[in-house]
Parts: sequence; structure tokens; C-alpha cells
Amino acid sequence: MVAPATPRPSRILPRASHSHSQPAAVGLASDRAAAATVSSRRRRNFVFVVNPSGANGRTGNQWKQLLPHLRTRFADQCDICECITSAPFDAIDITREAVKDGADAVIAVGGDGTLHEVVNGFFCKGSPVHALDQGPDHSTALGLIPLGTGSDFARTFGWTNDPHEAIDRIVRGVKSKLDIGMMEGPDGNPHYFVNVADIHLSAKAGYFSSMYKRFGNLCYVFGALRAFWGHSNRDLRIKVNGGEWKTIRKVTALCIGNAKYFGGGMKITPTADPFGGDLEVVILQDFKWHDFLLKLHRLYGGTHLSVTGVSSIRVQSIEVAEKEVSADIFVQSDGEHFGFLPTKFSVLPGAVDFFC
Repeated sequence: MVAPATPRPSRILPRASHSHSQPAAVGLASDRAAAATVSSRRRRNFVFVVNPSGANGRTGNQWKQLLPHLRTRFADQCDICECITSAPFDAIDITREAVKDGADAVIAVGGDGTLHEVVNGFFCKGSPVHALDQGPDHSTALGLIPLGTGSDFARTFGWTNDPHEAIDRIVRGVKSKLDIGMMEGPDGNPHYFVNVADIHLSAKAGYFSSMYKRFGNLCYVFGALRAFWGHSNRDLRIKVNGGEWKTIRKVTALCIGNAKYFGGGMKITPTADPFGGDLEVVILQDFKWHDFLLKLHRLYGGTHLSVTGVSSIRVQSIEVAEKEVSADIFVQSDGEHFGFLPTKFSVLPGAVDFFC
């Protein structure tokens, strides 16, 4: 679970200075013209949040090679601020400070874990973070240069791990309003996800796979094998869109998708749309280990919704709890361990501008 952010002592970007020595007799029209000229010439500030240890250190090496090209591409458009993370949750703190400082964009450079932290940095204590010295119309955009192990969020858009293609997207400047998922555990503190949140077997597999990152995408296979050890399907209770509680029998995994892929390319929520204003919930019931082996190709291909024991619904919110409380059913979001049930999930439609 994301820990509370520690305030950073230094600013990410300098605040604009305000002169108090302007001539007194300046016409209103002149003021407006001057303001328009300054606004049109203002260089934008882009903050790049880099996780150098991503993909077993490959992200850091690729970033060093990419930086000269990046500076060349953005030379006439914006100032680049390079922020290197050194510990878990650094990206959350960096992003919050950048947004408060009025950054025009924060770009996550790394995998789904880095993107996950950056997205959480756009919020604080349940509310969006706002720039301190900008007007109400200012907003900070989110960008992504996918250089991680899985890069599952990028797969929804058909993007590869080619950083030059990612830079081209950001330079073009086309943005759309991106939905963000929100989840609340027993403590009531909100937490955010952009890709897929999941419960029980898949979440346990994700928890264990993080221990095998050095093996690349094989970490997901090793994590799944370890998760199956001692696994049992469980009865869960769900409440959809604030309705009545309903019992779902023998749940193997329950996945809540804002986007389509998780686990290194498994198209688990195949009809999810991160711009659609809702979440897709896919429930796998009474799966045995051999069911996964026989149906794995359908899970990866996204053709599993017609398989026996698989159901899908679209929701604005869903609450999930155990039928018999044991506090041992794993919950994760964007491949990061969140905690255990009960948890409520909901969608924030169009919450962040996103370079796409």
C-alpha cells in the first residue's frame, strides 16, 4: 500500500517572480496585450520522473542514452526537469510537488509501477492536487515513456517500449481526459490506480512475482506458480453501484479494469476503456490449476469472457468483501500490493489530461 508522502524540502520548479516596480500609468489594453504576449511566449515546464532501477536497471541506462535526443526534440517547446527516484514512493512526492509548482506535464519514465506512483501524486488526501501560483484553468498533464518490464498499461493503446515513439506522442501534444480508478480499504484512505486492480489469486501472484523481477517477464510465471501453492477458491460478497450485497461463490480471481492488460500481457479485462467513464469487472469462478493451463491462451488473447466460470460487468463502483472474514485475501493495484479485503473500487471519469 502506498505510504503517506513525506513533504519534500526543495521545490521542483521555481515559482514565477512578481515585479512591484511597474509604472503606475499603464492602460488596461496595454496590460492585456502584454499579458497575452508573455503567455504566448511562456516556455512550458515538463517534469520527467525516472525510475533508474526499472526493468533490472535497463530503464536507467536507456534514459541516459535518451536524454540528449529528448533535449533536442523539446528545445523549442519547453524546459526539461529531470527527477530521478531513489526509493519507493519518491515518484509520488515528486509529482505532487511538480503539480503544486505549476508544471505543465509530469512524464512517468519506467514501468507500470512508476506510472502508478506518478498517478497517485496527482492526488492528496482524496482530492486532486492543484498548482499554487496558477489560475483555476491551469492543469498538469500526465505522460508516459514506457520502459518497464511489463508495461501493461501501454499495451491497451498498442504502444511498444520504443521511447522515441513515446517522445513523438508527447511532442504532438494530443491529450484526452483519462479515467482514474480509486480504491479505499478498511482505513478509508483513498488510493488510485490507472490500469487494473485485482483480488485473490492474481493479486497473490502479483505479490510473489515482485520477488522475481530479475527474471524479466518470467517473474509472472514464477509468481503464479507460487500463488497456486495452498490456494483455495473463496466465497466473496459484492455490492455494485451502491446496490444490494450479493454472494459470488468460489471466486478464483476478481479483476477491476480501467485498462485491458496485466501480468505481462494478459488481456484480462478485454473491453475496458480508460476513457469510457466506467470500470470492467471480470470474475473467474471455480478455476483449478489445470483450467489455467488449458485456458491460458484465451486469457492472454482476451477471448475468455465466453468461457464457463467467467463473467463480466461494467460498474461505476464495486465493493468487495469476504463472506467469512479471514483477512488474508490479497488486493493489488497496477501490480503493486495494496492490502487485503474489504475494499471499495470506483472510477473518477476524465480525472487527468493524458498525452495519447
